Amino acid sequence: MITRTITKRITRRRLAAGVCGLLAALTVGLSPTPAAAGEPAQQSAPKVELTLDVSGSMRTRDIDGQSRMSAAKQAFNDVLDAVPEGVQLGIRTLGANYPGEDRQVGCKDTRQLYPVGPINRTEAKTAVATLVPTGWTPIGPALQAAAKDLQGGDGQRRIVLITDGEDTCAPLDPCQVARDIAAQGIHLTVDTLGLLPDAKTRSQLSCIAEATGGTYTSVQHRGQLRDRVHQLVNRTAHPVRTPVATQGTQQCTGAPQLKPGLYSDREKFAEHRWYRVDVKPGQELRASVSVAADRAVNNDYGVLLRASTVHGREIVRGSEAGDGRTDAVSTGLRYAKPPAGSSDDAGKNAAETVCLQVSNSFSAPASVKTDPGMPVELAVDVVDGPHNASDAASFGLGRGWWLLGALALAGLLGGLLWGWISRWRVTVWRTN
Repeated sequence: MITRTITKRITRRRLAAGVCGLLAALTVGLSPTPAAAGEPAQQSAPKVELTLDVSGSMRTRDIDGQSRMSAAKQAFNDVLDAVPEGVQLGIRTLGANYPGEDRQVGCKDTRQLYPVGPINRTEAKTAVATLVPTGWTPIGPALQAAAKDLQGGDGQRRIVLITDGEDTCAPLDPCQVARDIAAQGIHLTVDTLGLLPDAKTRSQLSCIAEATGGTYTSVQHRGQLRDRVHQLVNRTAHPVRTPVATQGTQQCTGAPQLKPGLYSDREKFAEHRWYRVDVKPGQELRASVSVAADRAVNNDYGVLLRASTVHGREIVRGSEAGDGRTDAVSTGLRYAKPPAGSSDDAGKNAAETVCLQVSNSFSAPASVKTDPGMPVELAVDVVDGPHNASDAASFGLGRGWWLLGALALAGLLGGLLWGWISRWRVTVWRTN
């Protein structure tokens, strides 16, 4: 009896193992390979360049009892130990070599300390250890050179600029350099970190970051510097959806044909830009646009997103206004095209070309450069439209309209019941 029981258990275990193996084999066999699934080719390795200010002011001892340069070196060493696998990292310095007073020479003082590529931690740390605070603060030239260091490939690219002061190489405006980098459409982000910055430094570094879609951080302690740089390097390792560069036209005729996706463009002050989207019967177009005020602008501005037919008849529009308190203004619209009445009529099933017009009413003081235009991000999606005219979305209530109705009915019945109970209690009280 014992032998028979053990034999049955072994048989059941072998059967279970066989079934699991068969399921695993089917899963592997049926899973699509990247080529079969039509996945895009893998992007090239992400790149990041740490751009460090080594000017004379970095000798100041006001970060956790040590000099700014020492705090930066220690933070760099910690970051280099934790660079994610696959990230190509480089280091560039500004103001590290020329100690003199010649502005022309000092404003060219930027060099690549460690080339962008697979990181050798020992070599990179050794290079950082040799740095001594020396000269000027040529932020503009350093950004131009760093952008060239990161050329090539289609992976994520990021410049992390660390400085304790504003640029000392006017008239080359680093904020304008950042706008020029953004206008190239290479999707290079500049993040800025200010070491105990004053008001002018904060303003300049914020402008640089905003022009490229980056971030600005004020740093007071070495731990803050280490954590923020480490966070930005890690962010580079994780790809994000990159807008596709496009260029709108001055009229709908000849405008670029957009498919569902995310697009970037540049629009001058008070300009109109046109794009085209095809919408088939039974589909709904959903579009939104954001225009960033990446420089000083006058108060009271607005953004308009307008959908019209190719003949100029307006279909729907969305608009939003600002008063100087926001860095970006966004608006959107939806247009549902009714299903075709008859499948026999090929013309009724044809896609309709919808013209999208993006306009803005920004203006700026005479001292502000208007070229290149302001960053525009346009999101386009085409989905299946409402099944019928009574779809709740048509009323702006979403699909929870029935819950709203049920709550209203429950409130009415509850009120009537409470009123009846109150009257009954009053009657009983008077009787007694």
